[in-house]
Amino acid sequence: MRKLTKAWTAMAVLVAGSIAGPAALAGETPSEPGTTLYFANLEDGATVSGPVKVLFGLSGMGVAPAGIDKPKTGHHHLLINRAPFGEGEDGADEADFSIPADDNHKHFGGGQTETVLELAPGQHTLQMVLGDKDHIPHNPPVTSDVITITVE
Repeated sequence: MRKLTKAWTAMAVLVAGSIAGPAALAGETPSEPGTTLYFANLEDGATVSGPVKVLFGLSGMGVAPAGIDKPKTGHHHLLINRAPFGEGEDGADEADFSIPADDNHKHFGGGQTETVLELAPGQHTLQMVLGDKDHIPHNPPVTSDVITITVE
């Protein structure tokens, strides 16, 4: 019985790996050289009133919803009030995994190119990261500069 259990466990691992397939391997989607990601309507140091409208700018690649495997495309992720991408606790490993979804990591997997944020008054940092169909940063990662805005 024990051998049967080990065999079933091994088979389950094999099946799970084949379902995930190569797309689950981190950082496998190439970015287009020269691609730039930027805030189209906000500048570093800007003072704005809430709610804050954010327009995502992208040059050199296109936008496609999450789950769509189309070359030279990705979808936007907005990092709010956290260390710059690739720095902090996770460091360079951050580029190898799917971007989390929480208060500091907003996903725009529908292919959205803008959003409205309800931010408390005060200073906030913003940065964008382009993700592939699986929310994993491209290789090399496409990121915007980090900007700091003050909400009145």
